Amino acid sequence: MFILSKFYGLTRVGAVLGAVVLTGCATSLDANPKDPWEPMNRKVFAMNDSVDKAVVRPVAVAYKDYTPDLAQKGINNFFGNLRDVWSTVNSAFQLKVGETAELAGRVLVNTTVGVVGLFDVATPLNLKKHREDFGKTLGYWGVPSGPYLVMPFFGPSTLRDASGFVVDVKLNPTFHDIKNVRVRNSLYVINAVDVRKGLLGVEDNLNAVALDRYSFIRDAYLQRRLYEIYDGNPPDTDDADDSGEGN
Repeated sequence: MFILSKFYGLTRVGAVLGAVVLTGCATSLDANPKDPWEPMNRKVFAMNDSVDKAVVRPVAVAYKDYTPDLAQKGINNFFGNLRDVWSTVNSAFQLKVGETAELAGRVLVNTTVGVVGLFDVATPLNLKKHREDFGKTLGYWGVPSGPYLVMPFFGPSTLRDASGFVVDVKLNPTFHDIKNVRVRNSLYVINAVDVRKGLLGVEDNLNAVALDRYSFIRDAYLQRRLYEIYDGNPPDTDDADDSGEGN
């Protein structure tokens, strides 16, 4: 269901996006205006769900049950620190001076005092975490979201966010700084399992309340992205697009 990790490099991600866009050009006359590629998206969603149930979820459950809590916390902090680096850059792209300074402070403190991010020293110092990505940066500058899109292996997105994801993958510190392929791939896998472990509780709640999991996840994703693009203050219109130009 949720496979949010970054297993592949820019070339493979770009090829996937190209194939998805070409496949999605044929749309139904009765399509949801925000999800004109719904038939294709549902097939990709089902494939992702099958892979998740067969492989990713069992590994995440085993990781949660058998890895010491201290090690899990350190791993989560380490990858969170890497994400903070890229969030700092995107915050600067969005001209958020105060947030950028706070994120830069988090990275500096956690990388040094926190031993390359294994310990989160910044949060007790009231240096708050802000999640930013290039899709959000594009939205900030007025790029419309485009159609909803379920990416193979990576899950819910939009055409804009998928394009931003390519940039996120390319410039992720894990991709950029680690030259040893075996080490880099191991980090991808560990990060993926850690992310999936964090979603185990969410999945249980979802299965309990959703009659149509596909629609529920789609609507939740689009609403969350609208909220994020406008930094918690989306316009009070039902058809508002999640481009935050003028924030």
